Amino acid sequence: MSSNSIKTLLPPATIGIVGGGQLGQMMALIAKSMGYHVGILDPTPQAPAGQVADFQIVAAYDDDAALMKLAEKADVLTYEFENVDEGSLLKAKKVVELPQGVDLLHITGERLNEKTFIRDCGLPVTNFAAVSDRASLLEAVKKVGYPAILKTAAGGYDGHGQMDINGPADLDQADRLYNANQCILEARQRFIAEASVMVTRDLNGNVITFPLVENRHKNHILHTTIAPGQFSQVIHQKARHYAEIIANKLDLYGVLGIELFVINENQLMVNELAPRPHNSGHYTIEACNISQFEAHIRSICGLPIPAVTQNKPAVMRNLLGTDLTLARNLLKEHPEWHFHDYGKAEIRPQRKMGHVTVLGDNIDDLLKSTAMLKGEN
Repeated sequence: MSSNSIKTLLPPATIGIVGGGQLGQMMALIAKSMGYHVGILDPTPQAPAGQVADFQIVAAYDDDAALMKLAEKADVLTYEFENVDEGSLLKAKKVVELPQGVDLLHITGERLNEKTFIRDCGLPVTNFAAVSDRASLLEAVKKVGYPAILKTAAGGYDGHGQMDINGPADLDQADRLYNANQCILEARQRFIAEASVMVTRDLNGNVITFPLVENRHKNHILHTTIAPGQFSQVIHQKARHYAEIIANKLDLYGVLGIELFVINENQLMVNELAPRPHNSGHYTIEACNISQFEAHIRSICGLPIPAVTQNKPAVMRNLLGTDLTLARNLLKEHPEWHFHDYGKAEIRPQRKMGHVTVLGDNIDDLLKSTAMLKGEN
């Protein structure tokens, strides 16, 4: 990949963030605490990130004029989600620093590109094949086998845009996906746990990794993160090694989330990449000497980043939908909770509304503390 230029930008430089959700909010909060100015582009007035930024441009993400307006007001541009128009970013790159580049989005925003990239890094990845019609689906099944998962190649998250293919009886239902979108068929893996690791690089190209964590999902949405993950030393070492390979191959600036399958005590497989801070890295705000959000800001602004240390074991629990209301009411009973409310205007089922992090020496005790949240499980 071509090298991204990186230069040091000191406060009070302006950071432009494309996307106004909770990730942008937490980026903005740390950037503001460091003395930077922050601008947001998001179509929702008073978006979570817009509430804490210096200014928000209220416009669609694919509005070229709005993106150029943000670019012209900023000294550096970053993004908090994958589905940003690459063409618009290329235009913006002519007037503003874009340390993450566009190649990163091209790879991570399309699953066939992503899986091919991981395989080309020489890292273990599930068997996969492209699907665009019935004939290619049948060929993919021959290659991948059952059970498998059919996913849209672009878009889709938290279980949307995918379906299980457990046998021939499921093939007739698959046309609703591949008739509308380019798809990918992935072999379903048996694993003992899902995990993730956050990684970044500093202005000199030094790779900095965060601890490997265990992620527990419900209804395809991250429910709980345990940090560090209770895995063998071999698995932790492999995660760091894989993260270094990927970060260097991408010429990475900013934080990248790497989602993994722990196959057994000695085997680890790369599943997906997220070109931004990740939900499973929220624990770093309280548990580490530097959060994933500060690491992201430091990386894109060309500042040095310290080696990461975790001060205490941690458990992070997402607050989905009405979990937020429940957690608010329980706050007076839980002084140990680090409570985060993203400030979203509307509570909707399964929507990420906030999170709670707890620190301590015993993971079981931390899990019990967050088990009080018996809402949208």
